[in-house]
Amino acid sequence: MKSKKFASLFLASSLLAGVLAGCSGGEEGSSSDGGDTIKIGANLELSGAVASYGSSEADAIELAVEEINADGGIDGKQIELIKVDNKSDAAEATSAAIKLTSQDKVTAIIGAATSGNSVAQVQIATDNKTPMISPSGTSTTVTVGENGKVNPFTFRTAFIDPFQGTVAANFAANELKVKNAAVFADNASDYAKGLAESFIKDFEAAGGTIVAEESYVAKDTDFRSTLTRIKASNPEFIFIPGYYEEVGLIVKQARELGITVPLMGADGWDSPTIVDLAGADALNNTFIITAYSAEDPDGKAKEFADKFTEKYGEAPNSFHALGYDTVYLLKDAIERAGSLDGTKIKEALEATDNLELVTGLYSVDENHHPIKSATIIEFVNGEQVFNTKVNP
Repeated sequence: MKSKKFASLFLASSLLAGVLAGCSGGEEGSSSDGGDTIKIGANLELSGAVASYGSSEADAIELAVEEINADGGIDGKQIELIKVDNKSDAAEATSAAIKLTSQDKVTAIIGAATSGNSVAQVQIATDNKTPMISPSGTSTTVTVGENGKVNPFTFRTAFIDPFQGTVAANFAANELKVKNAAVFADNASDYAKGLAESFIKDFEAAGGTIVAEESYVAKDTDFRSTLTRIKASNPEFIFIPGYYEEVGLIVKQARELGITVPLMGADGWDSPTIVDLAGADALNNTFIITAYSAEDPDGKAKEFADKFTEKYGEAPNSFHALGYDTVYLLKDAIERAGSLDGTKIKEALEATDNLELVTGLYSVDENHHPIKSATIIEFVNGEQVFNTKVNP
């Protein structure tokens, strides 16, 4: 996803956005002309390969919007939420961003859920000076371009991949006390590769040894031959950064092959679907780094869990919590900006310091990365159980 494909996509989308923006005008009653509503776009994966992520965030975003509107809105204006399905596809995410900025003229965009679909919107957000916050895009490329420069209008609510890799390495070395590990990563995903690189570096720095490095490709369904090679290297721990669709099958097949050691992944595992794919028994002795646990004893986290469960009849996961927090992060910035001007909201987002959110205290560093805690949860008989919290 760091290829020329994105470069050409950015160029084409930038030109198209400029044309559309030049042709469009303010809409009556919209945030662009000082009306009674603030239009916020949600560019999310509501269908396609990772629809579980986007749909989870959409539910929580709607809950937050309902709460804020019932409490008087933002500076007396009601939020008008405009959802667009990017179909889990980068080109669709770009098209959705163009629609939201040029046709709907939103004040800000929430989304996408994944890093690649978030990166696909960056040029549109920049050209239109529209703040964009990805709830769960963890790749550094969401907020910092390949040229090393910060994408000025792009932010995130989730912590970044290198932090997750560091947390996993320290957990394996210090908490589980393992001396060697294997890594099995999606080689087509910037997300997975970034996590793998960070884990390897920090695990070795902690005195550990990497006994095997293997890869798979998204949409693969049979991982047995690679898992057999990994098993032969006798790892005490396996780090598997990737998304739930493949990971669920990897965990299932690993256990079928007699691999009983602890398995660990990051927030890409965090979907109810993984239990259906892997099976509850296979997931025992597996761990996830995530932003939130419904069992977190923190008062604000528990309050959110209760409200979400009352509305939707199920306990929230980290994607729910991140979607919910993103709305309140944006609300706080708009209120401090005292304006719906994109540049002023951007500046307010950059100045965010120790904002209390469901996923913990939130601050922004110079690269638009959050400074916040990570939560480690463990699967026990198919249920997510709070294990510990790791501070930055």
